[in-house]
Amino acid sequence: MLNGTDYIVVGIYFILVFIIAFYSGSRKSENGEAADYFLGGRNLGWFVIGASLFASNIGSEHLVGLAGQGAAGELVAGQFELLASLILILLGWVFVPFYLRSGVFTMPEFLEKRYNGWARTYLSYVSIVAYVLTKISVTIFAGAIVFTALLGINFWTGAIVIVVATGVYTIFGGFKAVVYTDLMQMFVLVGGSIVLTVFGLRELGGVEELVANTTPEHWSLWRPASDTSYPWTGIMFGAPILGVWYWCTDQFIVQRVLAAKDIDTARKGALFGGYMKLLPIFIFMLPGVIAYALAQKNPELLTFVVDGETRYDAALPLMVKTVLPAGLRGLVVAGLLAALMSSLSSVFNSCSTLITFDVYKKYRPEASDKELVNAGRISTVVLVALGIGWIPLMQAIQGGLFQQLQSIQAYISPPIAAVFLLGIFFKKINAAGAKWALLTGAVLGVSRLSLEVAAGEYTGFIGWMVNMNFLHYALLLFAICSIILVGVSLLRPDAESYDDETLVWSKANVVPMSSTTRALTFLLVLCVLTLWVVF
Repeated sequence: MLNGTDYIVVGIYFILVFIIAFYSGSRKSENGEAADYFLGGRNLGWFVIGASLFASNIGSEHLVGLAGQGAAGELVAGQFELLASLILILLGWVFVPFYLRSGVFTMPEFLEKRYNGWARTYLSYVSIVAYVLTKISVTIFAGAIVFTALLGINFWTGAIVIVVATGVYTIFGGFKAVVYTDLMQMFVLVGGSIVLTVFGLRELGGVEELVANTTPEHWSLWRPASDTSYPWTGIMFGAPILGVWYWCTDQFIVQRVLAAKDIDTARKGALFGGYMKLLPIFIFMLPGVIAYALAQKNPELLTFVVDGETRYDAALPLMVKTVLPAGLRGLVVAGLLAALMSSLSSVFNSCSTLITFDVYKKYRPEASDKELVNAGRISTVVLVALGIGWIPLMQAIQGGLFQQLQSIQAYISPPIAAVFLLGIFFKKINAAGAKWALLTGAVLGVSRLSLEVAAGEYTGFIGWMVNMNFLHYALLLFAICSIILVGVSLLRPDAESYDDETLVWSKANVVPMSSTTRALTFLLVLCVLTLWVVF
């Protein structure tokens, strides 16, 4: 599909990635070798923080999936992008001051300061296992499939090249290499998507043709409460819980704001990330809608039917093949590479940070900065090896079980969100309550997942629990865990050190926002509300 010009564009992209990665990784700060390697020296600016928040979140499977949902008339899936804009405001307004004033490197470390060592250990191991089973595996697998389709290279070759190339610059450059390549990859990703959208509209004949050849579902962000996939009740009340966990408590994301030079910078970075999350509906989902319209208008040019089966996930590759000239196809493929490599480098670095500080340093508290950096590099090498080792297994289970593996985080995240959110706002919440809430949530979440995987015919209470929409289940799980968290804390009171201003909210320790930040926050909320009304 690609010609020589396209391969030159892709080659230039790879060269730029390595130049930026090694240059940024070689720059040192005055905050110590460990802070340099794992948190970019704790002196990052707001623009690079926001760009990294956006780029690390968008994987190649994310791009392909959003375009496919756009083609299938599921614009409602874009609600998760808009909710992310609002939840990033919560990250900046509420969570950032506590995280930065506590001086932690990881989210489990914050839980230890707020609760106890058990909470830290629990979150550390849950996060590490989840990263290996889900984030690393799905990113490698989906990316290899995409590039096999677009570049025509062997699946194994594509997967290994991607993993090794990303691993090399992550190992040697550390977090600075990750975030500064994210910055470049954001421009490539957005630029490639805009080019695809513009050429797609030109091929179709403009916006009027787009509207004429699509259905109302292609332009609606809302579904009735009875909808089995994305009911509005689940979107408004369940999805924000998953969002709080992902955007406000997950090391994979929060590590970016931990690297800010101060609280105001971190807040501005979160806001910039929030504004960037307004774009996916227009530059990632819209190409899928355009592909659907092209298929309706001219089925000889583009069709989703492959071997008698309708495959909307083919929307993005089909658009690239159909509407783009040579050279620009290479730019879009570079955008897909950017999406893949930014996500993969982020999870490699975040996971190695957890292993280093929450596992290795716990058993070697006297370890020097140099020893910690070496431990981080070695753990990244191990993660790269695990990623490659997973490939044959992923090929074997790529059906339903593989997809079920990805849902495990949706079932374990509500209790984690509850423990962070309530723990920050209420000083009477204690370690005993956190332990019971986390364990109860884990049992209920894994039970639901196990029953789904078993795929039996369930009736009564079990049937009700298994068949409940996953967003409604997240809301129920959050409510149960919150009740347990509060109830056990009140029954077994323990106020040790909870008056620490770095751990619990009070009127006295509120960090005021600048007038500019307030205005930008208000404008971002207004943008989301406007899109909700229009669509």
